[in-house]
Formats: sequence, structure tokens, C-alpha cells
Amino acid sequence: MSNIAQLLSSRPEHQPILTAVRQLAEESGLQVYLVGGYVRDLLMQRNSKDLDLMVEGDGIAFAERLARQLKLGPVVSYADFGTALIAGGETRIEVAAARSEIYSSDSRKPEVKPASLLSDLSRRDFTINALAVSLSGEEYGGLSDPYGGLRDMQTGILKTPLDPDVTFSDDPLRMLRAARFAAQLDFSIDPAIHASMERQAGRMEIVSWERVTEEIMKLLSTDRPSIGFYILKETGLLREVFPELDVMSGVEWINGQGHKDVFVHTLQVVDNAAALSSRPQLRFAALVHDIAKPETKQFDRSRGWTFHHHEEVGRKMLRAVAKRMRLSSGLRDYLMKMTKLHLRPIALAKEGITDSAVRRLMHEAGEEIDDLMMLCRADVTTKRESRAARYMQNFERVEELMADVTIRDEMQAFQSPVRGAEIMAVCNLTEGWRVGVLKKAIEEAILDGHIENSHAAALAYLHEIKDKAGT
Repeated sequence: MSNIAQLLSSRPEHQPILTAVRQLAEESGLQVYLVGGYVRDLLMQRNSKDLDLMVEGDGIAFAERLARQLKLGPVVSYADFGTALIAGGETRIEVAAARSEIYSSDSRKPEVKPASLLSDLSRRDFTINALAVSLSGEEYGGLSDPYGGLRDMQTGILKTPLDPDVTFSDDPLRMLRAARFAAQLDFSIDPAIHASMERQAGRMEIVSWERVTEEIMKLLSTDRPSIGFYILKETGLLREVFPELDVMSGVEWINGQGHKDVFVHTLQVVDNAAALSSRPQLRFAALVHDIAKPETKQFDRSRGWTFHHHEEVGRKMLRAVAKRMRLSSGLRDYLMKMTKLHLRPIALAKEGITDSAVRRLMHEAGEEIDDLMMLCRADVTTKRESRAARYMQNFERVEELMADVTIRDEMQAFQSPVRGAEIMAVCNLTEGWRVGVLKKAIEEAILDGHIENSHAAALAYLHEIKDKAGT
């Protein structure tokens, strides 16, 4: 048994699929290969959930037979590209016919023609993904590596099978994938690729925002996203895909006073957040929490550099960012809330902690309170150990108060003890905006600690304020 065949046998979760593929390949006389990311991860001994199969023949017909054999389905086919996706199982299985691709200058959608294994591998993005393992007959486990992908994998470098200008011009999204793979695998980028990315950055205009956002989210899911974002900055790609981040870099000096490089700080926060949580949403919040600092930066002769209200300006900026990047409304609202509130726990840590301030923060953050506290911890990037230690001690005091189960449960379900129907009865009102104003006023009074969180106190307060609310 070859070394690769032994590696395949070490993946028991995929054995039923591989056995069925081998059987069908022998019955049909077709050459079938494992290709792409699965082979790369197999050789690097990394986990991989998805199986990519390549058939020298009719890929869609093979996928339909394989689905019947595995009792999976449905099969989603893309006839124009000769590919099919088998749904219904825990493992995503994609089957494609060996093909060549011809691109026009204004589209990522190629004209597809049948081709050989060698031609198919040449169209792959990087040599480490231009590998194929045979699943047919006596060749089972045999490796095809015509472009030196195994060598590049061992030396930890990203190269393209063809001239990178051709590879990236054909599909500019591959440039974002280069940054992502560099971060994901901790690989360096070949100088020829780096130079090509600089030349081809403008080609990103033909890529849909949905695909750009998908790659950014994948980059944020790596262990050290900063590696990829620095590459995007160096090559000019960041200017094309996230201009609000691109303008963060640099330090201005006036009267001998400089400020923190916001771009460097932001990527430190992103990496810190990545160390605290695997959730890409939180890492995205770290990426945009200071998005308005370039716009709000001013120099005050007595105070130095300021960024007044950057949290509120940033919250508003994120509406336009979310629209452009086709973010879901849920992610948009999450990012806006985190940006708006990201200074609040730090302010508590600086100014001292009161029960009412903690209650208000918990109420405004709601279910995102834990994420907000992680973001604030990640936001401490000072090199002064004494200052960092002081912040962390105060954060711990805030978290101890928040950890009180009674307060947490109360705040998550918080609302005025006097409900709308009772407000209408006491104030002789019908449904309308005045009821909401009064209810909100009671809630604010409780959160500020002016009255107790009890029905009696809330009702007494309602009688005090009902005439002031225009009733």
C-alpha cells in the first residue's frame, strides 16, 4: 500500500465514499481522482470535510450513480460547467469532469471544454491545490503532481501552476485566496505572485461583492488573520475590497505628538479576538470597531490627537459598508451594536463601576454582552504592562458583577414592571406612542438606579411623570 493510500485509510469517516467511488470507477472504466483542497489537507495531515472528485469523462452522470450507490441526494448539477454537488450527507461531495477554461476579460464565468488531467490541474489557483490522487484500479493512491505542489507544500510557499498574471487575470478572486491561504497555512507568497497581485488588483472590479465578503469571512476564520490583511494592504487589494480599512494606516505628527497606527492596532485586536473566540462575527467586529477613526481624527493643542465620537460615526458608516458587502441584516446590526458600545466597558474600567452603569450596559448589549467584553479585552494592545494589568483587573471586576445570575437573567428579560395595558388604564390612554414613551421612561429610571425594579416603585413613578409626557 502506498503512503497516500495509507493516509486515505486513516480517514474512516470517508471510507464508505472512497470505496463506492473506487467500485464505480472500475465498473465504468473511468479514471477518477481526488483533487484540490482535500489532497492538500490529506498530505498536510489537516482535517477536511469536503471531497472534490474529478472524472475524466461525464462528471454529472458519475455523480448521479455515486449518489444512488450511497443513498444520498438530491444531486445538484451545473451542466454548463460539467459539475455536480451531492447533498444529503455530512460530507459535501463535488464531482467535476476534467476540463479546461477560457475566460473573457470582463467575467469570471469561463467557457468550459473537456480536457485531460494535466490540463485540468493547470487551471487550479496554486500548485498546492494542483494535486490529484487516483481512486481507480491498481493506480489507487497514486499522486499526480505535475507542477511541484508537494515541493511547495514542504517549503511553505504559494506559487501558481501557470504565469500568475494569467491565473489572476482569469479569476481575480484567487488573489484574495492567496492572502487567505497564507494566513491559514502560515505560508509565504512567491515574489512573482506578490508582484502580480499588485499589477492585477484593479481586476477585482469584476468579482461580485458576495464572493469578496465570503473570502474575507474565511480569512477572518484563520488563526492569525492579520497575515492575510497585511498582504492585502501591501498589494493594493485592500484599497479595492475594503477601502475604509486601507485608509487607517499611517501616523501623523504635530508638535512632536503622534498617534497609534490605527491599521496596526486594528489587526492586533483582530488577532487578539481570534485567540479568544473562533466566531468570525466577533473577529469582524474587531476589524471594524475603529472604522471611523480616520474620519474623526483631529489634533487638539491641549489634548493631542482625538477621535471624538468615532464609535457613533463608525456605527453609521457600517450601514453603507454592510450594503456594499451584501452582509445579512443580522450581521450588520451586530457589527453596528458592537462598534457603538466598544468603548463602554473600557470607560467603566477607567471611571469606576456602579451597579446602575453595569445594568445599563448589560441591557443595551443584550445577548451580545459576552462578545462585547471579549472585544474590549482584545482591544487592549498597550505595551505598558502596568496599564494593561490595570485594565484587566477592572474588566474582571465588571465581569464578576455581570456573572451574578440574578442580574444577568433580569437584564436579558428586562422590561418595565408596569406593562402597556396598565399604563393605558392609569393614564386613560389608547394604544399609541405615548404609552411607549412612558414605558421607556420607567425602564430608564430603573436602569439609572433612580427607582427600584419593582411594580410598586414603577407605578408610583408613572403617577409622577404621566402629566409630563403629554397625557
